[in-house]
Amino acid sequence: MPEGSDNLANTGSMHLQTEPVTLNNSEASGGITSFKVQGTATLYHFVKMSLSILLIVSLFSGSILAQGDILASETQLCDACEINEKLKAMETKLMDTENRLKDTEKEILELKNKEKKTVVFSVAVGGGGTNIGPFNTVTTLIYRTVITSVGGAYSPITGIFVAPVAGLYYFTIFYNAGGKHQTILQLYKNNEFLLATSDRPSAPDQADNGGNAVFLQLVQGDQVYVRLGANSFVWGNNYHTTFSGFLVT
Repeated sequence: MPEGSDNLANTGSMHLQTEPVTLNNSEASGGITSFKVQGTATLYHFVKMSLSILLIVSLFSGSILAQGDILASETQLCDACEINEKLKAMETKLMDTENRLKDTEKEILELKNKEKKTVVFSVAVGGGGTNIGPFNTVTTLIYRTVITSVGGAYSPITGIFVAPVAGLYYFTIFYNAGGKHQTILQLYKNNEFLLATSDRPSAPDQADNGGNAVFLQLVQGDQVYVRLGANSFVWGNNYHTTFSGFLVT
């Protein structure tokens, strides 16, 4: 082999080969131990780093999930708030509608009451000029001739006025009579005697007139009527013996 080649081989040997080292038994086992310790430390650091990375990833993923849950909760809360606001708005509208209905019902009732508040009647006993009575007992006097009746409160069949609405009423009674029989007219409210007008018998008298009047506070359904006293009479015609009344307020 040429000389240059030997030098090149030697040079290669210097780069490729390490200087042989002779180790005794203790040094050899110490080196092996050192190698093992260094390998274990490296593995420990690797595992520790891996666990740290996993922990960071887990925390980051948990944070993302938590943020997602928070966003979902906030979205649900916003939806609930929106539904609640809509329900409140609907409740307000319903209350307004209910109030308007109440006002409308009140107005309708007031209109009906206004129609009923026109209460007027005026009636006469009739009879064609013949006497009515005398009777042995007190008798409800029936005024059969209806002169005026607004509100339909007086009945010419029973002779009783029934208040259609509560209020203050004014009533009058008049009669024409005379001669040998007395005259007694009594005004009642329900079963309560209120007032009377009367005339004693007198043979020389050819005709007597009398009457009375009263204001009464009535409630709906109260009855007002006139009774003819026992053993008394009135002249029956359409002009003198009358019963009238009207609602004042």
